[in-house]
Amino acid sequence: MEEALAISAERKLDLVNIAPKATPPVCKILDYGKFRYDSQKREKEARKRQRTFQIKEIRLSTFIEEHDLAVKANNAVKFLKEGDKVKVSLRFRGRERDYAFKGIDVMNKFAEFASEVGIIERKAEFEGRSLIMIMAPKAEK
Repeated sequence: MEEALAISAERKLDLVNIAPKATPPVCKILDYGKFRYDSQKREKEARKRQRTFQIKEIRLSTFIEEHDLAVKANNAVKFLKEGDKVKVSLRFRGRERDYAFKGIDVMNKFAEFASEVGIIERKAEFEGRSLIMIMAPKAEK
């Protein structure tokens, strides 16, 4: 350890203890200021490349008209093009739950409208009284 300290002092660099609990302890001779600068630069670059996305929600109803469905699908397409995920929820009220097959048909039509820019990440499934489907943007080539 003393020999390493002498070498680092001679080269006017720092002695950095990498693994102090190892036998013998592992040290490295380097310019610590430059090391910190480079590591901060790498972390900043990694944060810049990291993709963040939001989940936008679109609510539908069981007996929605074709044009209304197309308008909502166009909004979903806009969200997907921006790189956000879309959570499509369809809430059943009262006896509408007896017509679950109609809700699934609505979800399938919606997915068909948005299929050119998005893929179904999670198929339509029930969560309580709601039918929920999650769509994600298609991977860019």
